[in-house]
Amino acid sequence: MNKIRALILTLPLVLLGLSNAATADDGVRPRAVVELYTSEGCSSCPPADAALYTVNQDRRDLLVLSYHVDYWNYLGWTDPFSSAMFTDRQHAYAQHMRERYVYTPQIIINGHHVVKSPDQQTIKVSSNQTAPLQDIIDLTLAPRDQDQPAQGTIKLRTLSPQKNANGLKLWLVGFDDERARNVRSGENAGRRLVHANVVREMIDLGTWNGTADQRNFTMTSPCDGGVAVLVQDGSGGPIIAASMVQF
Repeated sequence: MNKIRALILTLPLVLLGLSNAATADDGVRPRAVVELYTSEGCSSCPPADAALYTVNQDRRDLLVLSYHVDYWNYLGWTDPFSSAMFTDRQHAYAQHMRERYVYTPQIIINGHHVVKSPDQQTIKVSSNQTAPLQDIIDLTLAPRDQDQPAQGTIKLRTLSPQKNANGLKLWLVGFDDERARNVRSGENAGRRLVHANVVREMIDLGTWNGTADQRNFTMTSPCDGGVAVLVQDGSGGPIIAASMVQF
């Protein structure tokens, strides 16, 4: 009887241990990728940041990403999340869309549709009107500790039709879930800004020819929001497919 009682008492602890064990995560296909180009040094950006934050809370079928550019850092506040790589990405879009300059805030859906009014309702409506991304990526993250960089596998199914397949690029994106900052100087001095899905790392995985493929990857730094893979037509062209794992 004592053995049975001990077993009953031990079983919940075993089950609790199993529930806390690290497990592999499988990616899901978002309906659309919503990219915001923003800066903490830009006085007109906070409303767009807030709108994107709300959209991210309301629409889990969207991959929402905040790219912080570095060209406003000279105004007295250096955005801690800014990167020249993100500025280059925005310039690539401008060149592809034949725009003469870049600006913030700017929202681009699936790499080809610019949202003129970056409020939450317009973002949601525009995302619904955009054709859904293709379902051709299987993204799996290996079991991990929260403070360790993510590792995983990307499986790509054959693209059909294989139109412009030679120009396709693969991007691996790591992002933080939410970041809040007190801005102490510059145009937003005294404001507390909240950002959703701040991109912290973007890795160029090279090109893809549209045939079945598998690639293993390891991020270089940990992130607490998630990992995504984008398939894009060139550096600044349309995004045709994506898969995401949100932590």
